[in-house]
Formats: sequence, C-alpha cells, structure tokens
Amino acid sequence: MMTSYDIGEALLEEVKALNKKPSLLLHACCAPCSSFPLTKLKDLFEITIFYNNSNIYPSEEYYRRRDELINFIKIFNEEYNVDIKLIIPEYKGEEFTKKLEYGKDDLEKGNRCKFCYAYRLNESYLYALENKFEYFTTVMTISSQKDEKTLNKIGRILESKYEKVKFIEHNFKKKNGQLRSLELSKKYNLYRQTYCGCKYSYDNSKIMKTK
Repeated sequence: MMTSYDIGEALLEEVKALNKKPSLLLHACCAPCSSFPLTKLKDLFEITIFYNNSNIYPSEEYYRRRDELINFIKIFNEEYNVDIKLIIPEYKGEEFTKKLEYGKDDLEKGNRCKFCYAYRLNESYLYALENKFEYFTTVMTISSQKDEKTLNKIGRILESKYEKVKFIEHNFKKKNGQLRSLELSKKYNLYRQTYCGCKYSYDNSKIMKTK
C-alpha cells in the first residue's frame, strides 16, 4: 500500500517531466515549517506562499510569525536565486477564535483542529482556484502537532470539489523532514513557537508549563 509520502513523490515525478515550472500555491503557517518543504519544492514549481492563519492567537504572535516568514523568504530567495512570492490575506483573529470556541476543551489533533485545518485550507484552495494556480498544498504535514492523514484527506476532498487545482499529497515529516526543519531553523536563526496557534492551544500550553 502506498503511503502519503509515496503518492507525493509520484506526483513530483510527474511535475519533473513537464517542460516548465507549474504554479503552486503553498499554504504556510510559519517560517520553520516552510523551510524544509521549500528546499524540496523550489526547483519544481513557481511558488507563491499563502499565509492564511487567522487561527493564530494573540495578534502579536500572528504578526511575529508573519514577519519571521517575510524575512525568511527574502533570505531564501537571495540564497537560492528564486522568486518565491508571498500573499497575506486579512487577519481575522477574533472572528476565527469564535469559530473554534465550541471545541475549546478538545485535545490537540481533535475535532477543533480538524475544523481549523479544513476552514483555512478551503479558503486557501479558493484563492488558488480564483487565481488559476495549477497546484496546491500545505507545509503543515511537517509539524508533529499536525495530523498528516487528516490534512491529506482534506486536500483530496478539496481537489475533488474544485477540480481545476491539483493537490499535492505529502508527509513532510518523513525521511528526516522534521530533523531537517530543525537544522534549517538553527541555520537561519528562526523563531520557533511553543504552541500550535489558536487561543485554546495557547491556553493549554500555559497550563502545561505550570505542571
């Protein structure tokens, strides 16, 4: 049985056979999670990063992650002589926190998180469709705090729904992906957050610190 990583590799081989770099909208949550995926994807795609993360709480944390990503992309572009672009939609933190309130007591990777993944990825996929991107994926499968099976399932559903944009199914954690992410974070001196993002994961992280 093929793993999500194998399916992703098969699609990447398909892209390599093309005579051009197709366009890719890459949903990214932060600079550290973007680092390793960008090293894998930069030679295959014309990449635009979509920083669609109104889940992040508080707003100061959202802007800190945003600014770290902006700075990292600038450095990455210069180092690898690429032109990765960045789109930042409007931040709607209070609105998104209210959407997640029903699952405030859920454990990490529970229903609250699944809703959060699906909502943000659907918004991102719509942007990809409206702006005629050929491919879409997210860097979130690299995080130990994220369930890659759920993320890839959501991606397949969105691909079927919107049809014209192919989803790259992947598990960036595999083949030492997390280790490489840590190494690259150290190399570029990237800020690594201590919780996933939303108010409820933030509150839980504070509780865990006091235990």
